[in-house]
Amino acid sequence: MAEEIEKIEIPEKFKKIVEEIEKMSVLDLSELIKILEKKFGVSAAPQVVAAAGMVNGAAAPAEPAEEKTSFNVVLTNAGDKKIEAIKIVRDVTGKGLKEAKDLVDAVATEPQMIKEEAKKEEAEELKKKFAEVGATIELK
Repeated sequence: MAEEIEKIEIPEKFKKIVEEIEKMSVLDLSELIKILEKKFGVSAAPQVVAAAGMVNGAAAPAEPAEEKTSFNVVLTNAGDKKIEAIKIVRDVTGKGLKEAKDLVDAVATEPQMIKEEAKKEEAEELKKKFAEVGATIELK
């Protein structure tokens, strides 16, 4: 079966940028995305927007605060066993060796997000794994 690729119309003002991006390697694109995320304070990760607070188009009445069940796991200190921390980051994120190493190295300048919206049990397990190798994480 032949798949049809949707033709995307690129506005004239963006043609040069798109052409340059098309020429880049995957590693260069990954680096560019990281730089843009830091420069503009945004994330290229898909965002999930929940409309749980809406009922028939109107705001739902406030409910009592529930115990938090999902956490963002943020690496704040790689510890002394950096290689072991890199291995854990690779397992958790599915990143390659270089990307995991870069992420662990970046912790020296600012905390790095390891996993978003991890279930409480998984977040606690990750906290134990990182603690075993001397690394420090925060659950937010």
